[in-house]
Order: sequence, then structure tokens, then C-alpha cells
Amino acid sequence: MESLDWIILIGTLLAIVGYGTWKTRGSQNVQDYIRGGNQAQWWTIGLSVMATQASAITFLSTPGQAFNDGMGFVQFYFGLPIAMIIICMVFIPLYHRLKVYTAYEFLENRFDLKTRSLTAGLFLVQRGLAAGITIYAPAIILSAVLGWSLNQLNIIIGVLVIIYTVSGGTKAVSVTQKHQMAVIFTGMFIAFFLILSYLPDNINFSNALEIATVNDKMNILDFSFDFENRYTFWSGIIGGTFLMLSYFGTDQSQVQRYLSGKSLREMQLGLIFNGLLKVPMQFFILFVGVMVFVFYQFNESPIHFNPHAQEVVAASSYSDEFKALESEQHQLFEKKKTLLDAYVLAPNESLKSEITTINSAEKTNRNEAKLVLEKAADEHQTKIETNDKDYVFIHFILNNLPRGLIGLLLAVILSAAMSSTASELNALASTTTIDIYKRSLAPDKDDMHYVKATKWFTFGWGILAICIACIAYLADNLIQLVNIIGSIFYGNVLGIFLLAFFFKHVKANAVFIAAIITQSVVILGWWQDWMPYLWLNLFGCTLVIIVALCIQLFIPKQDVITTE
Repeated sequence: MESLDWIILIGTLLAIVGYGTWKTRGSQNVQDYIRGGNQAQWWTIGLSVMATQASAITFLSTPGQAFNDGMGFVQFYFGLPIAMIIICMVFIPLYHRLKVYTAYEFLENRFDLKTRSLTAGLFLVQRGLAAGITIYAPAIILSAVLGWSLNQLNIIIGVLVIIYTVSGGTKAVSVTQKHQMAVIFTGMFIAFFLILSYLPDNINFSNALEIATVNDKMNILDFSFDFENRYTFWSGIIGGTFLMLSYFGTDQSQVQRYLSGKSLREMQLGLIFNGLLKVPMQFFILFVGVMVFVFYQFNESPIHFNPHAQEVVAASSYSDEFKALESEQHQLFEKKKTLLDAYVLAPNESLKSEITTINSAEKTNRNEAKLVLEKAADEHQTKIETNDKDYVFIHFILNNLPRGLIGLLLAVILSAAMSSTASELNALASTTTIDIYKRSLAPDKDDMHYVKATKWFTFGWGILAICIACIAYLADNLIQLVNIIGSIFYGNVLGIFLLAFFFKHVKANAVFIAAIITQSVVILGWWQDWMPYLWLNLFGCTLVIIVALCIQLFIPKQDVITTE
């Protein structure tokens, strides 16, 4: 990285932190600190909701996902617009009428304190883990490609977020997220148009699409009922809808974003805005990854994108074996480049078949390279990440973008990490204060006491997130890891809320017992790999409802607890 990149990177991050801290200083009551004084307008809500979900993982993992597997991952988001409509019609009016600070307050009104505390606890567990991952994800990758200390990066990202989140609460998160989204969109659009400009002169946009199609990267819709396939139209519409309902309707990190709205209408418009823009945004980010793939059809790519892994194998007894695979990959690249040039001029099935054959050979080579890397890691008694999806986009940025833009794209990644982590810390602290501390431990204090308590809880959760980041390990794919953690808990929580909304005869004890049973079964199901993780949302939601209905048949009737 050049000096200009450092100036842009550091300047962008400090400007965001400084502006957020200055703009929102001095909150004196819980209403201001936790609900942002209810001043947010719909576009602020919409951008804040998007920024909360679009973590650094989105901008690191999603292009790599498309590079390897094509556009099919966009099906994951097909349920989001449906979920937004349901939340706007059912969840938001109820939250607004009850004037709650957290989603879980409603559950005490409908059921009892133990149900509220259990649900808040489930949120704190899964979101606390996710907060550490959203810090760790960019840190581990930037550490590998830039040679920075992993733990130092974890601490830098965490501390920057803690500063303005502790200072300004919900309003600081919302204010900074608008600017972070501006940086993110600017950086991604610049990257996209630069990729197109880097393609050979005889390759226009239409040709690039044709090349992506020939390589099976533009297969967006999969209507199969293959239960082993994680991303199909049906898993997105059904499992995705339940996941998005849980996330946007019951996860405090999202609920807190729209509870800060000026009015019911502003809250609803903010979520509709997110529902309309989110799927195209994810499509675009995936499409950037596809264009990176097309770029590497004419510019040779490494057989493995993780530089740390390559360093380990180079110093092992498997170095020659790895070099042989690299040499074979180079020969395949040269042959395919010639075939693609011919295919662009005169498309035909014979050339297409040859290109497909080479693609299969390249994939085989890459898989063999991973096996060699694993053996090298065992030899050195170290751990390396052999799945390199998360390293594809950052490799392209560092090796191909001009000076200044590298700093901007790194600012995009770190801004995304900061925005999602800030929302999570803000929500974790608010839930801890309102649902645990104020309700059960210190019920009769003044507003300033709870503001100070929330700041301390924000600080504490921030330190815990940094600690989780410092001891975390990379999974198969970071964006999948976050969604897996959510899917383990979200279905159960959503089912509890649906019982509260639509099954008025089901009472607190039945729901509480059912929730504990369901969470245990879902964790077991995930551990035993009963189904693709997206379906865990539907499974958990359905199971808790069925179990609660059954239990209610066998326990004495209770007085009806209403929300009126």
C-alpha cells in the first residue's frame, strides 16, 4: 500500500468515528440514548438497517462466493421482501403502540418475565458470538494479505466502534451508518467499473456475460427440491423468509434501528426501502464477484488465494508437489484463454464443451492444492484456512486497483465491519440494560443511571467481542458462519413471537418449556447435520409452536395475559 492509500483509509475511518462522536454527544435520558430520541427519518432507518446486515463479511465473502459458485447465493435473499411486508403489517404497529425499547418487552406483556428473560438471553448469546465474528472476519483476512498483526486489527476495529457507540448510543450508530453506506456504495461501484475497464479491448460487457454464462456463473434460479443444496429458490423463499422474519422482526440489533423512527410511517417506509433495495444490492455484490471471475479468465490467478497458506506450503516438504499443481494450472489457464478468445468471436457448442472440461480440470487442481496445503499445515503443526473464498476479492483489490482506490476499498471493508458491529454492541447493551438489569436487578433508578449503565454494558460487550475475535477460527465461509449462528437461534425466537401474536390461548409456562426443548433439539439437529442450515429457521419455528400447543393441552389454564 502507498502513502495515499493510508491517508484515504485512516482519514475515512477517523472522519466517521469523529463525526459520529461529535454529532451525538450528550444524551441525558434513555429515550435519546436507546431510541435515538425517535428522530430518525425513513431513509436513515433504511440505510441503517442495510448497514447493520451488510457487514464486512458481505463485502469480503460474497464476491468470493460468486467467484466460486456463481449467482445462486442471491436466492438466499428472496424471502426478504416478503418478511418486510409482514413485519410492517404485524410487528411494527405492535411495537409502536406498546412504546417498547426492546422487542422482548412485548413478551413479558404477553407471557411473563421468565419468557422475556429467556428470549433476551438467546439473543444475547447468538448476537454476542456474531459481534466477535464481524470484527474477526475482516481482521483475519486483512492480517493475511497485509501482514498486519491479527490481534492488533481486532483491537483497532473494536476500539473504534466502542468509542462512538458508547458516546452517542443509537443515534451515533444511525448517523455514522449513513456515511458508511455512502463509502461502501462508492467503493463497490468504482471497483465494478474498473473491473470492466481491465478486460481485454475485444471483450465488452455482453461478452463478459457470455463468458460468465459459459462457466455456469449466471445460473441464478434453482427450482430443484434437492434438500442437500443450500441455495435454491425454495430454501430462499421459505427458509429465507423465516430467517428474515426472525432477524428483522425479533433481533434487537435490527428492531432498535427502526424503533428510532419519528413515526410509525417512517419506521414502515424505512423497512420497505430496505426490502426494495437489499436484493438488488446483494445481486450487484455477487455480480462484482462474477466480473472478478471473468477478469481472471484473462489474467492469471493464484491456484490458492490465501497468501498465508502459500507461505506455509513453500516452507514444507510439499513445496514441489504444490509447484507442480501451479504449473499445470498455468497451462490450463493459457489453453482456456485461447478458447475463450475464439468463443467470443464465434460461439459454438464444441468450444463451450472444451471450456467446461478445462473448468472441471481447474477445479480438480484447486481441490488437490487444498489437500496439499492441509498436509503442509499438519507438517508444521499449524492451522491454515484452505477454503479461500474470503480471500478472492481482497486479492483482486490489492493486486489490481490503482493507488488511492486500494485505501478506499479497504475503508469500505472496515466501514462495513464497524457499522454492523456498532449495531450489535448497541443492541446487546440495550437488551442487557432494559431486559435484564433494569427489569430484574435495578428497577427503580433514574434515567441517567440507565444511560450510564448502557454505556458500561456497551463497553463490556465491545471488550467481549474483541476477545471472541481474538480466539475465533475461520469456518468454511464467513458469510455462511454468521447465518448458521443466526439460524440455530432465530427459528425458536420467531416461533415464540408468532405464538404471542396469533395463539392467544397458549400461555407462558407452555411457551417457556417448549422454547427450551426446541432450542436443545435445533442445536442437536445442527450438530448432527439433519438439514441445510436455512431450513433450521422453519424447523425451529414450527417445532416450538407445535410443542407449545401440545404442552398447553396438559397444563392447567392460566389467566389470559393480553397486550391491551
